[in-house]
Amino acid sequence: MQGPFFELLPVLGAIIALCWILSVITHECSWVDRIWSLTPPGFVTYVAYRESFADPRLDLMAVLVTLWGARLTYNFGRKGGYGKGGEDYRWQVLRDRLGPVKFQIFNATFIAPYQNVLLYLIAAPVHLAWLHRGQPLGALDVGLAILFLTLLAFETLADQQQWNFHLQKSARKLRGESIGDEFLTTGLFRYSRHPNYFCEISQWWVFYAMACVVSGRWINWTIIGAVLLTLLFDGSTRFTEAITRRKYPSYADYQRTTSRLIPLPPRT
Repeated sequence: MQGPFFELLPVLGAIIALCWILSVITHECSWVDRIWSLTPPGFVTYVAYRESFADPRLDLMAVLVTLWGARLTYNFGRKGGYGKGGEDYRWQVLRDRLGPVKFQIFNATFIAPYQNVLLYLIAAPVHLAWLHRGQPLGALDVGLAILFLTLLAFETLADQQQWNFHLQKSARKLRGESIGDEFLTTGLFRYSRHPNYFCEISQWWVFYAMACVVSGRWINWTIIGAVLLTLLFDGSTRFTEAITRRKYPSYADYQRTTSRLIPLPPRT
């Protein structure tokens, strides 16, 4: 438990406490959502900083995660996530289901602590890279970086397609016109119901692979973050889709023809 990555544990503890306190004071539970794009870049960049930004691999990892965070921050911000009342609608659904007491237990165990620990763990591959600092970048490192950026580009495209769809939908509502489709089924969403989530998960597996390349250990403890993130998004998509299906019964047809996460040709 030595190295700059583990020096961040007190910071992690403070972030957890602050998110929980703010959720109690404001009665909003999206504080982790608001820092989701900020803490992993901060963790990874700190490790690179502790080496005076002199290690090319640590610097590359910091740049990639910072770009990831910039995209997410922008997309979250334009949807109003940082404003008052910007809480994720799914937390209210859970409040109604669990009741006040059970929900506060859930908040004190999962929302504030677990999710922040997860954000710390997905950044953990940087520790393995730090342990093997000084090794030059190779072709495989470059290939993984290109793959990370490609996934980031597709995720950005998916975000933009979704943003454009909802802008057009809102405009039609204001004009009193027929809305048409209530949810997006074209573009990247023709091949996956959640192409942005697929890219998100994949990026962190690529980040993990970068540490594997330098260490030569393809299975190591830093895989925990990517595994837990995959499980979180799997559960999140199922929960979100259950809500959407109740709201829009026609969503069931979309589910039958389109892959949930992995982009695949549509089924007829």
